[in-house]
Amino acid sequence: MEAASRCRKDPSLVPDLLALVEPSERSDPMSPLRWTCKSLRRLTDELRAMGHEVSRTVVGELLRQQKFSLQANSKTKEGSSHPDRNAQFTHISQSVSAALAEGQPVISVDTKKKELVGDFKNAGREWRPAGNPEEVRVHDFLIKELGRAVPYGVYDLAANAGWVSVGVDHDTAAFAVQTIRRWWYEVGRKRYPDASTLLITADGGCSNGWRVRLWKREPQRPATEIGVAIKVHHLPPGTSKWNKIEHRLFSFISQNWRATPLVSYRVIIDLIGATATRTGLTVHCELDPNLYPKGVTVIDEEMLALNITRAEFHGEWNDTIHPQGRSDRAVDS
Repeated sequence: MEAASRCRKDPSLVPDLLALVEPSERSDPMSPLRWTCKSLRRLTDELRAMGHEVSRTVVGELLRQQKFSLQANSKTKEGSSHPDRNAQFTHISQSVSAALAEGQPVISVDTKKKELVGDFKNAGREWRPAGNPEEVRVHDFLIKELGRAVPYGVYDLAANAGWVSVGVDHDTAAFAVQTIRRWWYEVGRKRYPDASTLLITADGGCSNGWRVRLWKREPQRPATEIGVAIKVHHLPPGTSKWNKIEHRLFSFISQNWRATPLVSYRVIIDLIGATATRTGLTVHCELDPNLYPKGVTVIDEEMLALNITRAEFHGEWNDTIHPQGRSDRAVDS
């Protein structure tokens, strides 16, 4: 092989190559697979400047022999871990298990990634006639006339069923709660006619974040309307991908519309609504054309007027909104 021959003639070639790569080496130096972000062209030019007669082909072969490869970034780091992270997961698990055992509704909620509407590239591959790929725009610039789709989902754990509202405006707590409200009136109250509590698990940020005052205020109206206490458990910081809706609903929606340009809201709704699995997942999807302005301020007086109890354990993550007028509030757990 050319690389082996070159190394015999130039014993310092590999040490000099590794010295060039070393400053940019990532991961554990003892790992069987190392990788570099320097290009073959750049490494070749630097080796030639050091007096080595070498080609890019030889450099590439030498790197592979040394267990290097080009790799993309991998999303694995979740950030710093809260000291009560595991305890919160245990708290949520016990609460969810108890609710399910009692036949109470338990839903997981979140906003799926916002999508540009139009003939844009969608990740993934799909079978098509050879040499006839779907043609889409080169650049992902917003089409103002179409905007962005905002899918907010509700996943019913017991029924293995999803409900998704596709918004056309901002992702706010008002939009999130309206989606939950729509799910309840169309599905929830029929499925759980004897419900006394609606348990919601949500991540800790965005429209349903535990710091968002609007997320505390908005559930008060539906709780009073339907006469059901709304109990909310937030996942601890840095663990949003562990929310049930992510891997039991959103992941299957992404699979179902892979490589399909989301050219209109009708297409988006039909693709989401057609999502199903062999284990029985069903999904209902509808458009929410309403406007949800950002920057809504919830004043202290409104917060004080809420019929809310906070759990003894991390009350900022675990609370219950009771119907207005009820005086029999027990200490939340």
